[in-house]
Amino acid sequence: MTRKRKGKSKNKGISNLSNTILSILKKERNQSFNYKQIAAKLGVNDASSRNQIIKKLRDLQGKQEIEEVERGKFKAVINSEYHTGRLDLAAKGNGYIICEDFEDDVFIASNNINKALHDDEVEFYVYKRRRRGKLEGEITNIIKRSKSEYVGVIQLHEKYAFVIADSNKMYKDIFVPINKTFKAEDGDKVLVKLEDWPEKADSPYGKVVQVLGKPGDHNTEIHAILAEYGLPHEFPYEVEQFANQLDTSITEEEIAKRRDMRKDLTFTIDPKDAKDFDDALSFEVLDNGLYEIGIHIADVSHYLQEGTILDDEAYERATSVYLVDRVVPMLPEVLSNNACSLRPHEEKYTFSAVFQMNDKAEIKNQWFGRTVTYSDARYAYEEAQAILESKTNDIPAEVSLTGKAYKTDQKLADAILKMDELAKIMRGIRMRSGALSFDKVEVKFNLDEEANPIGVFFKTSMDANKLIEEFMLLANRKVSEFVGKQDPKKTFVYRVHDEPDDSKLANLQGIVSKFGYKLNFKDRKTTATSLNHLLKEVNGKKEQNLVDTLTIRSMSKAEYTTHNIGHYGLAFDYYSHFTSPIRRYPDVMAHRLLQHYLDGGKSANEDVYEEKCNHSSNMEGLATRAERDSIKYMQIRFMEDHKNENFVGVISGVTDWGIYVEIISNKCEGMVSVRDMTDDHYAFDQDQFAMVGKNTGMTYQLGDEVVVKVKNTDLVKKHLDFNLLGKPEQEN
Repeated sequence: MTRKRKGKSKNKGISNLSNTILSILKKERNQSFNYKQIAAKLGVNDASSRNQIIKKLRDLQGKQEIEEVERGKFKAVINSEYHTGRLDLAAKGNGYIICEDFEDDVFIASNNINKALHDDEVEFYVYKRRRRGKLEGEITNIIKRSKSEYVGVIQLHEKYAFVIADSNKMYKDIFVPINKTFKAEDGDKVLVKLEDWPEKADSPYGKVVQVLGKPGDHNTEIHAILAEYGLPHEFPYEVEQFANQLDTSITEEEIAKRRDMRKDLTFTIDPKDAKDFDDALSFEVLDNGLYEIGIHIADVSHYLQEGTILDDEAYERATSVYLVDRVVPMLPEVLSNNACSLRPHEEKYTFSAVFQMNDKAEIKNQWFGRTVTYSDARYAYEEAQAILESKTNDIPAEVSLTGKAYKTDQKLADAILKMDELAKIMRGIRMRSGALSFDKVEVKFNLDEEANPIGVFFKTSMDANKLIEEFMLLANRKVSEFVGKQDPKKTFVYRVHDEPDDSKLANLQGIVSKFGYKLNFKDRKTTATSLNHLLKEVNGKKEQNLVDTLTIRSMSKAEYTTHNIGHYGLAFDYYSHFTSPIRRYPDVMAHRLLQHYLDGGKSANEDVYEEKCNHSSNMEGLATRAERDSIKYMQIRFMEDHKNENFVGVISGVTDWGIYVEIISNKCEGMVSVRDMTDDHYAFDQDQFAMVGKNTGMTYQLGDEVVVKVKNTDLVKKHLDFNLLGKPEQEN
C-alpha cells in the first residue's frame, strides 16, 4: 500500500523555524551563514520566508543562542559538549544513542534524528533538560553509516519509484529514479543501495542493485534475509576459479614437514547431515599407561594463503551462515566439503593439539603442530550415543547412517567409551570451577524436497555431543594458554566473555521469581552455581525455553579480541577458537599465529589483529541475526498450514501493546494485540509483567499457559499474530 506523502505548503509560516536554524548552524558549527544561505538550505526563496528567517536570526541572537561573527553572518553559540555514539532506532522513529560517556542511553526525538539511520555512528550534543528522567539530545553529524543497502518492495510510478524497506527501523521510503530501477517490476522485492540524501529531500535517493523476486516466494525471502545483513549467497566467479585450481593432493614432500599420525586410531563424530568435518579425534594407549588423545583440525591455513583473493573473500565473510534450509559457507566447496573435510578413509593435512593424560583427565604432556592424519571411521552423534548407552560396539539400524544395523570396530568403541569417561571428568571440573551449563533447546525443521516445513523437532545435547564439546574446549583452552602465557607477551586472537551486568542479573531475578525461583548473586561462585541450578530446575518445564532465553540475554556477549579477559561462561582464564577453521575466520588466524610462534616468530601487530577481531565479531553478529530470521520465517511458513488449530502456549513477553506467546509444541512465537483482547479492557502492569482486565480482574502474566489460534501470518515482515482463546481451563 502506497504511503501518503505530504505536499509543500505555500505562503505559510515556516514551522519549527528556531530549531531548524539552530540545527543547521550546530551541524556546521565551524561555518557562518547569512539569511540567504539559510533560506537556500531550507529550499525557500520568497520574500515572506526570507523575512521570517531574518526576524528569527535576530530573536536567536537576542537569546544568545547564536552570535553574529561578521555583518549579517551567524554561528551557533556552543554551550554543550559534543559526543559520539551509536543510534538505536525505535520503530516509531524516535531513538536512543548508546554512548560510553553516559551511564544511560540518550533519548533522541524523531525531529532531532537529522537523517541518521539505525546503528549509524553519530555525533550529538545533550540538552541540559531531561525527558522522563532520561537525557535528551540532538544528532548534529553522521560520522559513519552502518549500512548502505536495504531490502524492500518497489512501487513503480511513471517517472520514479519508491522502495519501502522491510525493516521497521528504516523510517523513510527510498526514492529511486526510473532509470535506476534495474528493470524491477512493480511489487518486486529488491535490494536498493543508498546513493545520496540531498539537504532539501524528504527521502534518501538510491538505486536498485538486485531484483530478489516476488515477496513471499521461498528463495526470494531467504535471499532477502541474506541481503538485509549484507551477506552473500554465492562466491564470485574468480574466487571459485582460484579455489578450483589449488593443488589439494597429499604429497610426500609436505608429509615430511609434518608429524605423521596416519596410523593412530582416528574418527569423527558429527551430525547426520554434516557435509564438512573439520575436527577428528585420535586415541592411543601408551606403554606408560597414559592415554594419548589428539584433537585434529583441518589445516585450512595450508590452502588459504594470505594476500590471495580466496583469503580476502574468506576474511570478508568471516563465518559460515547456517540458515534453516542451507549453509552459506565461508570457503568454496572444493575446500569446505573436500580438501579440508576430514572424510573417512582419506588422508588429510591437519593442525593438531595432542595431549597425554591419565585416568583423572590430568594432562601430563602436550604438543601442538601440523600433522597428516587418516580417519578410520565416521560416526553420527546418534551412532556414538548408541555405543555410550549400550557399552557395546553394536549400532542399531534406527540410528545407523546406512540404515542397517552393524558392529563397529571394537577398538573404536572402546576409545569412544574411554574418552566419554574423561570428558565427563573434565566437564565436572569445569562446572565446579563456575562454568555455566546452557543446554538450550534448538528448533529444527523437517523439510520436503521443495523446502516446505512439514514438521518441527527439537535438538538436544546428548553425551556424545558433550564428549566432542569437551575435547574441542580442551584444545581451544590449551592453545590459548600456550600462547597467552609466553614471555614476552604475544599477540593472539582470544574468544572472551565478560562477567554479566548486575542490572541484567537483577532483572532476571525479578522475572524468574514470578515462577518461584530464587537466585544468589553474592559472588561469582554463588552466581554461577545459582544460575546452573536454575537451568537444571526449569529443564523439561513449560517455562524452560523462556528462562533459558532470558538467562542467556542476561549474559555479556562473547567476542573476539587481542585483549584477554578470560571467558566467564566457561570459567577459563584463557580461551580461543581453534577448532573450526572451515567455518570461522578467527580460527584460521589462531592457526597462523600459533604456527608463527612455534617457528620462533616475533609478536604479530596487535592493532592489525584487533581490527580483524572486531570485523569477525561484527560478521558473527550479522550471521546470527540472519539465522534467527530464517528460523522465524520458517516457523511462520509452518504455522500457515495450521491456521485452524488451537495451540497451548506460554506467555513469553508482556508489553503495553500486547502479549507474546510461545507455542509449547513447536516453539513458534507470535503476538496477541491488546486491541484484540475484547472480553475486557486490559492494562499493562509493569511490576507484575502482566495484562490485567479492569472489570474482571482477569490476569495474563508472564509464564502463564494460554490457548491461541493463528490470526495472521506475514512472511514478508516475519510476523505472526494470534487470537487469544483464554487459559487452558477456560477452553470449552
